[in-house]
Amino acid sequence: MTASPPPVLSDERLASGIARLAVRYRGRFSPETVQRLVVDSYERLAGHARVRTHLVVLAEHLAAERLEALAHVQGAPGSGLPRVLFVCSHNAGRSQMAAALLTHRAGGHVVVSSAGTHPAAEVEPVVAQVLAEAGVNLTEAFPKPLTDEVVQAADIVITMGCGDACPVLPGRRYLDWPVNDPEGAPIAVVRGIRDEIDSRITDLLASLPST
Repeated sequence: MTASPPPVLSDERLASGIARLAVRYRGRFSPETVQRLVVDSYERLAGHARVRTHLVVLAEHLAAERLEALAHVQGAPGSGLPRVLFVCSHNAGRSQMAAALLTHRAGGHVVVSSAGTHPAAEVEPVVAQVLAEAGVNLTEAFPKPLTDEVVQAADIVITMGCGDACPVLPGRRYLDWPVNDPEGAPIAVVRGIRDEIDSRITDLLASLPST
């Protein structure tokens, strides 16, 4: 029988995270909105977590990403940079590689997110390994659930094998990259997947407006 997650509001660390974000977003979002997104982020992550040691920290990171996206959707002054969202099923392989490679190569000129329709418990270790070989650090990445805020904030949504669960909203540019799933594949195959994604990112960057 699966153990239920602890009551989130009883966790002092979670309360501290809510307080930090409430200060960061003071004047843009009410404390109630911040609390709602932090608690919701915690509960979503707890649903697929095997280990809850760092769950509170991850929930704060996810909530911050959602608040930034929500601010963009609501028209708050921002960078004006193009926003790209990668979506796959588990957010443990292809979409993590794509997001990390685009972030690495865009040099701060693109806002990059990734998410999964059914997120896994952790990023595939072989994915982190082949990215490290290319000089890309994935140590802080974790599988994230797909949320309305990041979809609505995206200018470009790139789907990678999530099928009918992939998000569709009017007014977005959609691309589908039919890249093989690295899960369970030998490292040589995963290196090939990495290189294929990197080649597609070269084309994507060439298509983006200059900033």
